[in-house]
Amino acid sequence: MKTLPKHGVKNVLIVGGGTAGWLTACFLAKQLGTGADADAVNITLVESKEIGIIGVGEGTFPSIRGTLATIGIDEARFIRECTATFKQGIRFDHWVRAPGAPGADHYFHPFSVPSQRPGGPELLPYWLQGAAGKDVAFAAAATMQKRVADASHAPKRPSDGDFMGPLNYAYHFDAGKFAALLSTHAQSLGVKHVQATVERVSLDDDGAIGAVHTKEESQLTADLYIDCTGFRAALIGDALGTAFRNINDVLFVDRALAMQVPYEQPDAPIPSYTIASAHEAGWTWDIGLHDRRGIGYVYSSRHTDDTRAEEILRGYIGKQAEGRNPRQLKLNVGYRDQHWVKNCVAVGLSGGFLEPLESSGIGLIETAAYLVSYLFPHDGDFEPVAKVFNEMMKARYERIVDFVKLHYCLTQRNDNPFWIDNADPASIPDSLKDKLAMWRKRAPHRMDFVVDYEMYPPSSWQYVLYGMEFATDLYANGKTLPRTEEARKEFAMIAQMSQRALADLPSHRAMVQYLTQRAERKIA
Repeated sequence: MKTLPKHGVKNVLIVGGGTAGWLTACFLAKQLGTGADADAVNITLVESKEIGIIGVGEGTFPSIRGTLATIGIDEARFIRECTATFKQGIRFDHWVRAPGAPGADHYFHPFSVPSQRPGGPELLPYWLQGAAGKDVAFAAAATMQKRVADASHAPKRPSDGDFMGPLNYAYHFDAGKFAALLSTHAQSLGVKHVQATVERVSLDDDGAIGAVHTKEESQLTADLYIDCTGFRAALIGDALGTAFRNINDVLFVDRALAMQVPYEQPDAPIPSYTIASAHEAGWTWDIGLHDRRGIGYVYSSRHTDDTRAEEILRGYIGKQAEGRNPRQLKLNVGYRDQHWVKNCVAVGLSGGFLEPLESSGIGLIETAAYLVSYLFPHDGDFEPVAKVFNEMMKARYERIVDFVKLHYCLTQRNDNPFWIDNADPASIPDSLKDKLAMWRKRAPHRMDFVVDYEMYPPSSWQYVLYGMEFATDLYANGKTLPRTEEARKEFAMIAQMSQRALADLPSHRAMVQYLTQRAERKIA
């Protein structure tokens, strides 16, 4: 019979800062409370001055708005302190076909779901039957967001409340500044901050974490340890030996070069989406913040070398790259089947990494922090909590792998080995093959997805699937699709409302400046 701690779990030690460590600290402090109260939990975060954070400029998924609201950071403050901008989706350039080939050169993954009025028809089947017109992309037909984002307008107005707006959105931000904001906020909530370098981790007689030994503070102990040490995985990996599942046979990119460059003009329009451009052995991200762009090339070391990768990055950026040197990152693509082992739980890169294509990194941090706080084992009985946590995190990783691979495996490109290998059925997980087999005769439906295991809603799968020009041959007739005329009117209404939205919504830069100034007035 196992023995539980007499006092339950009262002391939590988060090892490592950055977005993972400090966001987890904020979540736990807000949900569990800190301080002298008998029911409160003591939360300490230890991080080293000697170890920098990996973040080079981040994109997020719309869930981040709920997270910021939950931990108590207002939107204007976040925009100002993190030089954040709005992200309404992702524009994918040249993923379907190579530059210069006949056909569309890009598609868009918006964050707003397809329009459907109460009692109205679901639009996707009718779009597949051509009711929106010839050569009208699904994202443009079913939502007004693409037209708004293409015009560099914001998803909200000055009159809209925090985290509210007529269009769904996430953010781009400076990762270092975000970690600093979270650190300040967490400490205001009662989190203790220790600056020290972890040198080793010792285990107790049961094989659990016994102590974290630092160069400056001798040793630190806790009831629960949270590993936010990034790819080093000092606790969950080095100390506990938890296996890491490498998935480079499915997702090939394992390197990145990143650079920060100014806008050509200080008042240049700020794109309100990530621009992901496909290249010969990977893709570039292009993220606009207040006063600069964060640009990086994510690539496969099996399909190119570092010298050629830098040539691609500099060629994409142009003259703004002159005199600047990129930062190189080596990516450990994969995840652990067990994120929670005994009294240690991994959050962030220590648990897994699946490339930055659809901003899954911070989304997975949000999920893990949320689960730790709501499954928190107050009585010290870790086993049942760990079982649920591991099941949910593993399932989420598996589904994200399928979703990211979807972007690659449907390509029509055959101009480079990287794209040819990505379309090879041998590199496609069986779970994704099964989905694609079903969707050849019917469109994706919410019943295909288990909500609690998914990061991306059915609409995201639909936008990418048909953005990549996947062919679905519906078994359709007048009885299964009896509302074609209603659907045509709805598509026309969306196009009409898009023009109104352009008139109603401010430019992206103007909205960012408004919120920045609002935050400055509050400080003054």
